[in-house]
Amino acid sequence: MKYAIGILAVVVAALLGLVAASCGAGRDAESAGPVPTAAPGGDVAGTSPGTTSSGSEGSSEGSSTSSGSATLVRYQVWFTRGESLFMVRRDEASTPRIGTAAMESLLEGPDPREQAAAVGSQIPAGTQFLGLTVEDGVATVDLTSEFESGGGSASMNMRIAQVVYTLTQFPTVDGVLFELDGQPVDVLGGEGVIVDEPVTRRDYRSLMPAILVEDPQIGERVLNPVLVQGSANVFEANVTVEVMDASGKVVGSAFTTATCGTGCRGTFSVRVPYEVSSATRGLIVVHDDDAAGTGSPPHEVRIPVVLTPSS
Repeated sequence: MKYAIGILAVVVAALLGLVAASCGAGRDAESAGPVPTAAPGGDVAGTSPGTTSSGSEGSSEGSSTSSGSATLVRYQVWFTRGESLFMVRRDEASTPRIGTAAMESLLEGPDPREQAAAVGSQIPAGTQFLGLTVEDGVATVDLTSEFESGGGSASMNMRIAQVVYTLTQFPTVDGVLFELDGQPVDVLGGEGVIVDEPVTRRDYRSLMPAILVEDPQIGERVLNPVLVQGSANVFEANVTVEVMDASGKVVGSAFTTATCGTGCRGTFSVRVPYEVSSATRGLIVVHDDDAAGTGSPPHEVRIPVVLTPSS
């Protein structure tokens, strides 16, 4: 099967120097954990440094580590790629305001190497985060009115989904209510998207891609074999992973099946050995079967990474 390798040209600039810069990528970090209580001033308290808590649907497993005296915390941020949601992870110094950190990262948008790999956001530039509270499983997020400006109904639904998926990674958040400039809203935008009840992931699961790769992350320096995992809703749950070097040559491959498929989403995880002689840019390509015989799989995800030789 022939794959276009043009994406490598797009991400070359973003990945130059990545071999050195990404040496710390993939390190363990404290999981995002719960966002359990409303704190004074509209802030949100989360896990304390040194604690670990598993997340809800779609969250990373995470663990804690210290770099010098700093403990890192890892959480998800949900952006877009094409017409679907796309998840990235962020690591930063541990903070009890983890919900605030996740929302601020969401509004900052994808970083340059993610942008080079076609990751974007439907949240309008200029949107500011004003506050967050959590009570009885419902997070209430307060944003400035720029959030509802511009775009059509597809854009509005996507930006709502980005907020909802980012906040519902925490096990104490089941749904999200919205405020603009401190005032509760029942409808967002001129398209009249109704948000008078807590919005959940189920409301926007149609925006999930057929294949979501959670590991490795864009630009990450990966081990050999590389652990590739995520979720998929594809025909007969069949998932193929190929590792390609900078020239587009397939240097490793593996086949696996998700825990569910053909109408339901399941998880997959597989380790793929590959052959390179030195650290080099490459791609992790994850796709389903070409069941229709068109010459290419109906769904494919490409993650630019730095490949490393086996030890």
